[in-house]
Amino acid sequence: MKRLILTAMSLCITHYALCVEYRLWYNTPAQTWTQALPVGNGVIGGMVYGTPAVERIQLNEETIWAGQPNNVVNPHAKDALPEVRRLIFEGKYKEAQDLANAKVMPNAVGQNMGMPYQPFGDLYIAMSGHADYTNYERFLDLDNAKTVVRYTVEGVRYEREVIAPFGGNDVIAIHLIASDKGKITFTTHLTTPHENPLYGSEKLRVKSEEFATAYLQGVSAKHEGLKGKVRFMGRLAVQTKGGRTSGSNGTISVVGADEATVYVAIGTNVKNYKDITGDEVAQSKERLQKAMTLGYEALKEQHGKVYHQYYDRVKLDLGEDQYKGVSTSKRIELFGTRTDNYLVATYFQFGRYLLISSSQPDNMNPANLQGIWNDKMYPSWDSKYTTNINLEMNYWPSEVCNLTEMNEPLFKLIREIYEQGKETAREMYGAEGWVLHHNTDQWRITGPVDRAQTGLWPVGAAWLCRHLWEHYLYTQDKAFLRQYFPIMLDAARFFTQTLQKHPTKGWLVVCPGESPEHGGKGRPTPLDAGVTMDNQIVTELYTNVLAAAKILDNIDHLDVLDTIKAQLAQLPPMQIGRWGQLQEWLDDLDDPKDDHRHFSHLYGLYPSYQISPTRTPELWEAAKKSLDARGDVSTGWSMGWKVCSWARLLDGEHAYKLIKDQLTLTADTFLIFGTVKQRGGTYPNLFDAHPPFQIDGNFGCTAGIAEMLMQSYDGYVYLLPALPAVWKEGSVKGLVARGGYEIDIDWKNGQLTKAVIRSRCGGTCRLRSNTPLKGKGLRKTKDAGIYELKTMANQEYTIY
Repeated sequence: MKRLILTAMSLCITHYALCVEYRLWYNTPAQTWTQALPVGNGVIGGMVYGTPAVERIQLNEETIWAGQPNNVVNPHAKDALPEVRRLIFEGKYKEAQDLANAKVMPNAVGQNMGMPYQPFGDLYIAMSGHADYTNYERFLDLDNAKTVVRYTVEGVRYEREVIAPFGGNDVIAIHLIASDKGKITFTTHLTTPHENPLYGSEKLRVKSEEFATAYLQGVSAKHEGLKGKVRFMGRLAVQTKGGRTSGSNGTISVVGADEATVYVAIGTNVKNYKDITGDEVAQSKERLQKAMTLGYEALKEQHGKVYHQYYDRVKLDLGEDQYKGVSTSKRIELFGTRTDNYLVATYFQFGRYLLISSSQPDNMNPANLQGIWNDKMYPSWDSKYTTNINLEMNYWPSEVCNLTEMNEPLFKLIREIYEQGKETAREMYGAEGWVLHHNTDQWRITGPVDRAQTGLWPVGAAWLCRHLWEHYLYTQDKAFLRQYFPIMLDAARFFTQTLQKHPTKGWLVVCPGESPEHGGKGRPTPLDAGVTMDNQIVTELYTNVLAAAKILDNIDHLDVLDTIKAQLAQLPPMQIGRWGQLQEWLDDLDDPKDDHRHFSHLYGLYPSYQISPTRTPELWEAAKKSLDARGDVSTGWSMGWKVCSWARLLDGEHAYKLIKDQLTLTADTFLIFGTVKQRGGTYPNLFDAHPPFQIDGNFGCTAGIAEMLMQSYDGYVYLLPALPAVWKEGSVKGLVARGGYEIDIDWKNGQLTKAVIRSRCGGTCRLRSNTPLKGKGLRKTKDAGIYELKTMANQEYTIY
């Protein structure tokens, strides 16, 4: 008997990582939006409050944006740009900014600055007598992509389960059950913050049965002079077991059911970024009928199958849950004072959950500044696509965290802004190729927005092209590279025609440009020439285009490729400044007391890899000096970037310190009570706080945790490169390395004990480890700590 017990215990420990549940758990309903729990399938998103008496689920649909198809280009820009450049080169930065604002920026001629992503509205489910409840809990089950609310009223146990099902079922479904029969009684309806909505009720036939439905129709808002033309329709229906159902005037009532499922579907007239001739009435009806035809159990089963094929690829075990029964918000509050590795692992998987839930392969739009979740008509920064880091950061975890399919909406956006960007390059710069500035939206605008000091930044297209190249590096998919090579080449072609020779330094530089949202000490504006980030991005683009052409044996466009090669040697190198820092600008303007949230000159460290401890040790030390001077505590997304950057600097302790800073509770009850000032960190529902909420911080930190455990940018796969002491024992399964390798790692006492390499494409896998390795076929190289393993496609290799 003792032997059997010991065997069972051993099996449980062995399979702990498979048994552990990752949840966001709370014992009170949400009071604010940043306490509600997100569900989504990329098309429709919901924020579940979990209030027993009146459930509220705030709703979004991916295509509800203000405005209509458009692009923004000032017709005077092309003529004014040469003078703007001259003023910058002469050091007349304020005059250059004033001229750019008057003659280059589109808003100077009455054009808009991009359209906001807008909410649909809210679903309410009112249950009379449920204000007096006990034994309450609610949670987001990350392992199964659902929220659950449970509580007791007068001895009856109630449960609500909410899913946004995957698999092409574009609805939100709420399943209500009770421990006693006949106890499900409620009324439900939709509301919207949009002006002049139309509410109504009608019958809907599903198979041979008729159901009462409620509907809400509206149109998106006018913004900055551009009339809103996105028409939308939300439909609401209920399937029950037992009881009576009726509907009128936009409300559905259920009395005495044993159980019920509430379905919400939303349709719009948006067919793509330039076509709004769709039928929102037919689309909403089709979506609702499809889900109801399946029924809740089949819908949930299909939902689970699709979700698990993505989510289950990666497992992270940093130790057992030592604080079960403590709410997630309390755990965040206490994280700075105690070790809670389970919370870190939960946060990592929450990031993967958010990407799966906001960026499915067949979505029309990629994840925006808030993913797919937004409750405001005019959210901060319009919840657009800010392309001077935020959009890109959303997709940093996609490849390494084994969610490569989630990139497809981003690639779709790139294909579309490529078309708009060619027009902008021609009309604004008189150049071939394509350009994107620091923002775009559903309508794929590519001209500059806001003011010149933030928006006149023409390297957005080049940055997005690195995602195309990275996808090739991770997948080795030549067909993909061939498909997107023209887009990469045309991004480079634009710079071959717009780079300017610096009159005193002789280098080819981007002018006008800027280090995003940040100017050098003593300069009156961020507008400048040849800032370090611009130089790094163009250098990387040119290098990748030349490498891609070689891989594809490209014999076309040789004139452009020759120009790229010649110009590459004329781009400014990275420079080390007077206090040992990596310079942010061509001139040595860096202030060692500067703690700005953007540290764009470290793009070359992360996400790029132009800075390396082995290839460029002096620049690596300079980057460390710069990052250390920038400080730690900042906006939420900035701290996520710093986790990645300190991991690249191989400092696991500092990276973990940034995780602690990011997982600092940002109180949100001041929105109600006016008592506490917000700071950068994390909201009670684990959403990143800039503040306000920006989802890129979640994704940045998720990528950073992966980077602490495995790196693959420097010609080898580095196992456990930045492991903090607090993660003494653990395992990670399913991370992906460049070259097409899937990696599992186990460690104990901070030392690697086992690694499994699954080779997708074959080839020689170079490994680096701080722990000596051994294994069949493993060969030690002359470089310290580096090994080689010859692999075959679709084979698995174990090392110790």
